[in-house]
Amino acid sequence: MKRSAFSLHAIRAAALLLAISTLAGCDTLNDWFAPDRVNYKATGSAPPLQVPGDLSTTQTQPQYTAPPVTAALGGAPTRNATAAGNSSEGVPNTADPLGMHIERDGDRRWLVVDGRTPDQLWPQLEAFWRDNGFVLKTDTPATGIMTTDWAENRANIPDDWFRRTIGRVIDFAYSSGTRDSFRTLVERGANGTTDISITHSALEEMLIGQDKSSSRWIERPRNPVLEAVFLSKLMEKFGLTEAQSKQLLADARPATAPAKIDMSAGATTLDLTDGFEVAWLRVGLALDRTNFTVDNRDRAKGIYYVRYADSTQELKHDGLFSKLFASAPAKQKTGKEFLVNVRAAGAGTQVAVVDANGQVDTSAEAQRLISLLHAQLN
Repeated sequence: MKRSAFSLHAIRAAALLLAISTLAGCDTLNDWFAPDRVNYKATGSAPPLQVPGDLSTTQTQPQYTAPPVTAALGGAPTRNATAAGNSSEGVPNTADPLGMHIERDGDRRWLVVDGRTPDQLWPQLEAFWRDNGFVLKTDTPATGIMTTDWAENRANIPDDWFRRTIGRVIDFAYSSGTRDSFRTLVERGANGTTDISITHSALEEMLIGQDKSSSRWIERPRNPVLEAVFLSKLMEKFGLTEAQSKQLLADARPATAPAKIDMSAGATTLDLTDGFEVAWLRVGLALDRTNFTVDNRDRAKGIYYVRYADSTQELKHDGLFSKLFASAPAKQKTGKEFLVNVRAAGAGTQVAVVDANGQVDTSAEAQRLISLLHAQLN
């Protein structure tokens, strides 16, 4: 049989060339707020189901109707009117007239929503990520951890003549060569508030070999600006305007002092001047910026259960065309589990890696984890 001139190899070569010539990332928040900069909806969306013309829909009984996605656990809270005329998810007060504010520690930001519990906001967070084109890989209200699966920002693919013509037919093979994932941590804050942080992780597919015929995924640095964009989008979900959300980001309130390493007891620990509430949140954010994944956490015991995670392995078999020829392997947890303990120490807190008996872990791996946390907390 005569081989077609428009072969699979040619398609792949063209797609890969386009992938490595994607538009450069924007450096400012205003650039990222452009409506065409973030578009994950094409990643896994499908057209809505249509009822055939010769069939009629039956009347659904109210008792069998699913509750709206905005309904919180135990019932949806009533939104509050602000002086600015918004219908806000948060509860306005003198310090926060919009019912929420942003706090900041270096380039890490998190949203504080006044007068709401994590249970009340959880359904809105689930709907938020779905509305932005993501599938949730982890969705556990009990631990306050919500993680999206890897998705592609289609806005990174240039809209050139190739994509406008051939790309319409084979758009599944037209890739930016990048994948993004977002982790949301939801904490019960002080005075009836809820703290919400969003952490970005990124991978890029790189060509390898002399003939560039194969590829592998490598980690890219997290993008704090992209995290801020999604925090802004979340504030809009909660009732703010785009201008108000931008202003709250600009007015982010600074966090507290850095962590200090303590080696006086023969084991390496971290000392923070923060009380437990703030320290627990800061350590959770810091862990999100390392290669250690939080599997679970127990706030009452002050324990984060973490393990080293190689993100590139998740997409090892997810190249541009591998999904056509092979099924995805089952995901299994690998690597040793570590227990990161946050506990009160005088007016501040101490952070240590401990064993199952609560004793400080003095292994080289534990000390490396403490060093990574120290770097992230400073």
